Amino acid sequence: MQIIDVPNDEKIIRKVATCLIDGFTTFGVQPWESLDEAIEEVEDSFAEDRISRIAVDENSDVLGWIGGIYEYALVWELHPLVVRSDLQGQGIGTALVKDLEQQVKQRGGLTIQLGTDDEANQTSLGGIELYPNPLAKLAEIKNLKRHPFEFYQKLGYEITGVVPDANGFGKPDILMCKRM
Repeated sequence: MQIIDVPNDEKIIRKVATCLIDGFTTFGVQPWESLDEAIEEVEDSFAEDRISRIAVDENSDVLGWIGGIYEYALVWELHPLVVRSDLQGQGIGTALVKDLEQQVKQRGGLTIQLGTDDEANQTSLGGIELYPNPLAKLAEIKNLKRHPFEFYQKLGYEITGVVPDANGFGKPDILMCKRM
């Protein structure tokens, strides 16, 4: 496996977009309504203030994709991270995150933040009223159905907040950060 910048090549962009749709579907969510929308997401990642990297095999098949977005000061956002559904759990996502962290460090970044939505009731925060006192409920968070927040915790990211109802009632965004 090799991790490289996403080339501005129509065939590769299409493979990355297909991976994006496939990978998120395994978590019961589909933020992109069509392949064209997913292609647009990949094309947006070519902006100057972005990082866009893919893991490829020896045949140049796309295994996964990670993006970084410069936010402000010394902060970058990890967005998105996806691994092909048939390859999840094999270390590709971990390798992509570690690569992004190195890319951010090289650009002078000190913090990476990310939001990991719970749109499918995968955590104890999904499907419930988080008000009043959402932080008390956040302190008791439980992973019910393979939500990715624990993947990020294993890589050193810490939960720093929650945005209740970010994606509709009972669909919060769990905020996480890591110092580089």
